Amino acid sequence: MTTEPDSFPRRHARTQRFSLGAPRSFTVAPDGSRVVFLRSGSGTDRAGALWVLDPADGRERLAADPYALLGGSSENLSPEERARRERSREGGAGIIGYATDTAVELASFALSGRLFAAELRAGTARELPTPGPVIDPRPSPDGRRIAYVVDGALRVVGAEGEGDRALAEPESEGVSYGAAEFIAAEEMGRSRGFWWSPLSDRLLVARVDDTPVDRWWISDPAHPERDPQHVAYPAAGTANADVRLYVIDLDGARTEVVWDRARYPYLARVHWSAAGAPLLLVQARDQRSQLYLAVEPESGATRMVHADEDPVWLDLFPGVPCWTPSGRLVRIADEGGARVLTVGERPLTGAQLHVRAVLDVSDEDVLVSASAGTDAAAPETGEVHVYRVNELGVERVSQEPGVHSAVRAGGVTVLVSATLGRPGARAQVLRDGKPVASVTSYAEDPGLSPRVTLTEGGARRIPCALLMPTDYHGDTPLPVLLDPYGGPHGPRVLAAHNAHLTSQWFADQGFAVLVADGRGTPGRSPAWEKAIHHDLTVSLEDQVDALQDLAQRYPLDLSRVAIRGWSYGGWLAGLAVLRRPDVFHAGIAGAPVTDWRLYDTHYTERYLGDPAASPQSYAQSSLVTDEGLSSPAEPHRPLMVVHGLADDNVVVAHALRLSSALLAAGHPHEVLPLSGVTHMTPQEQVAENLLLLQVDFLKRSLGLDQPR
Repeated sequence: MTTEPDSFPRRHARTQRFSLGAPRSFTVAPDGSRVVFLRSGSGTDRAGALWVLDPADGRERLAADPYALLGGSSENLSPEERARRERSREGGAGIIGYATDTAVELASFALSGRLFAAELRAGTARELPTPGPVIDPRPSPDGRRIAYVVDGALRVVGAEGEGDRALAEPESEGVSYGAAEFIAAEEMGRSRGFWWSPLSDRLLVARVDDTPVDRWWISDPAHPERDPQHVAYPAAGTANADVRLYVIDLDGARTEVVWDRARYPYLARVHWSAAGAPLLLVQARDQRSQLYLAVEPESGATRMVHADEDPVWLDLFPGVPCWTPSGRLVRIADEGGARVLTVGERPLTGAQLHVRAVLDVSDEDVLVSASAGTDAAAPETGEVHVYRVNELGVERVSQEPGVHSAVRAGGVTVLVSATLGRPGARAQVLRDGKPVASVTSYAEDPGLSPRVTLTEGGARRIPCALLMPTDYHGDTPLPVLLDPYGGPHGPRVLAAHNAHLTSQWFADQGFAVLVADGRGTPGRSPAWEKAIHHDLTVSLEDQVDALQDLAQRYPLDLSRVAIRGWSYGGWLAGLAVLRRPDVFHAGIAGAPVTDWRLYDTHYTERYLGDPAASPQSYAQSSLVTDEGLSSPAEPHRPLMVVHGLADDNVVVAHALRLSSALLAAGHPHEVLPLSGVTHMTPQEQVAENLLLLQVDFLKRSLGLDQPR
């Protein structure tokens, strides 16, 4: 008897979107002798292990095995660690992160709340005793000590386990040292709360007091016997946590770092290297001004190195600000209508590149990731490349069309490349620009090849990906499914195979699937991204424009159009069926932000402003205040609302308020509550059945389950 192969939805869920088993989180030793990375043992193994590759011969060896270190026992995560993983959207297990000393000889990591240190040359790992569950352990640059956070306190211990002591302990409930607050981890891309000095003799430590933040209760209705989770959630227009920064010596003596926190309350970035004084980036609450500050560690005084202002908003970028080895400031700025790399006061790129992140800085050049800018010679829809930039010009490191990133040190570069024609991503080790080794991937082959056309749609040349069924021969128009994210920081139109797997699976159910990255999504120009300022609904305009333009060129049946999305994409799906029922005939809104007053400060106020000062911006972009809800002249389109009851990012109140408004207005809709599910859906059966239920809903709503 033969067994049926598992369905794509089942395999997609089991492999965490075919990401398990792929190498990630690379670190290169400064002498180029070692490449350290994480990888699980197979395409279905969630437990990451720590590996070391020798670029000289390409050999890989296991440095820390989570199964061996835990002795077969299951993981036990603290609530704080679960929250950290939710903020970083980390669905893995085992070793999910690590840090090293400067020489990349010692690594530290937390595993099941326990502290471990690994000798990377010898390939041995040991546990160090701690008084409680550990968060974010980081070795000192000299490798002699490890600092870590436990129960809101910052502690330090010798690398052999000796001399464990607290450097800073919370004075009261609501105070913590050494961990990033919710808003920094969720929206600023700052997951850390402490930074070692280059001399290993002191640390910069964030003190977070979330007492001013409103408390929300998140309960699990499926388990009424359990206490609800108590969450400090800074909703738009309400108080943020109070964040301060201290220089703390190894004997516990502290000096507060002083800046105008009333004017610049957001501690967005901290950089401390041997190239210069500690460097801070602090932002005003309206995110229209920010300061780059150099810190005097002895006194805590700061001096301004640079100031930025923007009439709309200022974005934050990975890898900056930082110093070059010779002490020049490196930053990414919006200047002259372009996003440029600036070293010192000199822009080194122009409108030919749209710089996304700084990957590495040396005295010879800066390694960046970027997409083609407005002055590019030819469109490169969905491509992101790695470039070397210096005063002499720009050189592209990645060559094949695709999405690329890199890590570099000591003349060795790890180039990670995803392309449309190859499943997953390939990690190549380059020495002086020439391939010397590849890092093995154990990720499973999806067994599905996207039939995707990358193009542009509408007068604004909106980047689009159009996917057709694998067996489609172009004889009849197809019902259309729009599958967007459509918002900031979430590009979906990518020249990468695995980015389109779910969309292709939906296409194979009988749809033409359209993914469009309209205004507000990253990758083209600052003006493109900032076009949503005070009116997020332009995202919907671009979806409609792209759809109608592509229908002129491809066999799309505009009488049967649906839309699905998650998070911002879920909001966009709800907006589509409520505001444009003339275009959209059904929608699936997953974890939608239906009332932007319920979303967090740093994200929402950047785009819509202060709700007290800009109430109309919030009303215009809200689903629950939609005038169309009560208009009898509009056709009512089927809408499925899906939401995880344990979501602490977009809380389930969003879905409940929308459902109440729809019910009051007489709009047909379905609500699918997901018990125990957060903003992610890592549970295998939930993720699989969620896809199947969506297809069933779409076919019912568009009449595809009946003969025409």
